[in-house]
Amino acid sequence: MIRIENVSRREFLRGIAGAGAFVLGASLMPKVLLGAMGPLGDEAIAGAVLHPSVYLAVATDGTVFIVCHRSEMGSGNRTGLPRIVADEFDADWSRVKVVQATGNEKYGDQDTDGSHSVTSFYDTLREAGATGRLMMVRAAAQTWGVPEKECVTDAGVVLHKTSGKKLTYGELASTAAKLPVPKKEELHLKTRNEWRYIGKPASSYDVRDMCTGKAVFGQDVKMDGMLYASVAHPPVFGSAVSKVDDAATLKVGGVKQTATIDPFKPPVGYQALGGEAVIADSTWAAFQGKKQLKVEWTKSDHSMWNSDPFRKELEDTTKKPGKVVREIGNVDAAFAKGGKIVEASYYTPMLAHASMEPPAAVAMYEDGKVQAWAPTQNPQGAQEAIAAAVGVKKEDVTVHVTLLGGGFGRKSFPDFIVEAAVLSKKTGKPVKVVWSREDDIKFDTYHTVAATYFKASLGADGKPTAWLQRSVFPPIGTTFDPAAQYADAGEIGLGFSDVPFNFANHRAENGAAPAHVRIGWLRSVANIYHAFGVHSFVGELANAAGKDQVEYLLALLGPDRVIPKTELAKDYTNYDGPYDQYPIDTARFRRVVHLAAEQSGWGKKKNGNGFGVGVAVHRSFLTYVATVVQAEVKDGKVTIHQVDSAVDAGTIVNPTTVRQQVEGAAVMGTSIAFYGEITATNGVINQSNFDSYQVARMNVAPRQTNVHIVESDAPPAGVGEPGLPPFTPALCNAIFAATGKRIRELPLSKAGLA
Repeated sequence: MIRIENVSRREFLRGIAGAGAFVLGASLMPKVLLGAMGPLGDEAIAGAVLHPSVYLAVATDGTVFIVCHRSEMGSGNRTGLPRIVADEFDADWSRVKVVQATGNEKYGDQDTDGSHSVTSFYDTLREAGATGRLMMVRAAAQTWGVPEKECVTDAGVVLHKTSGKKLTYGELASTAAKLPVPKKEELHLKTRNEWRYIGKPASSYDVRDMCTGKAVFGQDVKMDGMLYASVAHPPVFGSAVSKVDDAATLKVGGVKQTATIDPFKPPVGYQALGGEAVIADSTWAAFQGKKQLKVEWTKSDHSMWNSDPFRKELEDTTKKPGKVVREIGNVDAAFAKGGKIVEASYYTPMLAHASMEPPAAVAMYEDGKVQAWAPTQNPQGAQEAIAAAVGVKKEDVTVHVTLLGGGFGRKSFPDFIVEAAVLSKKTGKPVKVVWSREDDIKFDTYHTVAATYFKASLGADGKPTAWLQRSVFPPIGTTFDPAAQYADAGEIGLGFSDVPFNFANHRAENGAAPAHVRIGWLRSVANIYHAFGVHSFVGELANAAGKDQVEYLLALLGPDRVIPKTELAKDYTNYDGPYDQYPIDTARFRRVVHLAAEQSGWGKKKNGNGFGVGVAVHRSFLTYVATVVQAEVKDGKVTIHQVDSAVDAGTIVNPTTVRQQVEGAAVMGTSIAFYGEITATNGVINQSNFDSYQVARMNVAPRQTNVHIVESDAPPAGVGEPGLPPFTPALCNAIFAATGKRIRELPLSKAGLA
């Protein structure tokens, strides 16, 4: 019997990596295929004898299991977080096996967003490692009958300083398992000069598997007897299936059936959007069947929404007084005294995530329980959403986290996983839901559209005597409460109510705006449009004052100081970081500005005649980043020759990750600045794939990106998102320096630039 099987690129790579001969054979397929990733969660460490923490386990053969409880989407969590534990445990990294946690409250917060995986768990993970290390020392001391103070650890072993005796962690694991877990006050954390892994460059734990096709992403999960589904979603947010004609669909080879997914009950939150699913024996058949599906949809309140009139609504709102979110001095009185008035409005459109891997998930409903495998940033949120959708208890839902082919915030929403669970319950079989790129872009949880307005009065020295700013955008809160038309403190605090300049008179206001789609988190969130507005306006003021951009920026920061929390809004959230540990420090702003300017050769190249240099500095997710962009504009084409970003993220766990994230931010920033725009006509999203929603290709990405890391002993701060906000305003300031043309709306293609 001859069997023809289509081979994917991933399978081809796996074959190349392991090929040495032509082999014929047969095997019994396991129920779930997870490739090199192997078992997940508690199942993977079941054979370990020592469990000093939920994050750490040791087997008698010396294998050290370290649980990564956050998701890996290219941000380095499966390398950085385990290395924190490994350092304090004094583990031999070559004996470490990283285990991906399933969704479980015992691990604490698992929603991998907000660039706070290290920030929130740095101390916890260090303590987990130190706990295990102390237990190993005590086990060795007990075995040798010596005082524990005479024992030290070194890369997976305990040494007796006097006799030179040595025992491996594997040899000590059973003895250590019988000891009580030490209390926190008994622990001794390493000093910086004792660190083995923290602060040292390291390649990704998964890089070999990724390069050989063995790494398992959501799209790779397979199960015996699995069905495949593609969902026709309501074209307008809030509409639902009214009538279905699936006659042509059911004639498509491989299609098994269709099934209706109920519409969400407002607010949408983490629920599935609803729609009509085509269920088949392959993704191809499901996609082809969906093309033949005829669905009539109910009307929605959002079917009259159009992008251009909505933009005007937002811009009109910025011209009116809004909700005051920060106030220093008396702006109105200062404006009344006169001075040179400068005003500007800025606009940024909606954005889609368009991550490399579109949403995909496998779920199996069986005997009142659900198992799901998915590239999710939020496994506990997925548990809750699945449980509510299929009518089971949260504890009866297990969410296994695969690698994510990008996320950027989109995969904090588990709607696609919910679809798989609902369809599995309907069919009685495991179901894999796969979204096409068109689904991904047309039914995203979008980064919001925003309009901002700025007004300043300049004194004789060119510095503002008064500064007024307004921001208007449909907030993320509308996804969870449609009535929430004002941003909450957390969202407005993303680069808007925490402007660090030394103002005598300053007022920040937020205007109301409704939402017509799901609004969600996208990398750096509101910092994108707030940084674009604030730092573009700084560039405008520098020009109006006849000052060099860097000199003017430093003058606005004023003398080095820690901004008192009393100068900020009472409800300022500070990225959930304690303000006494993570205050807004203008000295750190100045440091990164000086470093980026110095490393870029600021002032050595003359602006004009199509060449320009621009700068911006921004604090987000507790990290300070200054970016200098050197760009050339010729015949409407923008070429980014060089990007220099200086980064002060406090204590760095893995410098390699920092460089990768900031380099990636420059490429993503190029995509957003050049092309990023989602629009709608009568509630229907106009863009659908990379022909209409472009991303930066190699020929338009920055030619050279340099990342300069500030050495710091401050507490660790965010890394995944802070590189993005200053990029676009620095680029637009560079374009102005090159051409004299001020960019006040994105994308650049609107201004005939690309």
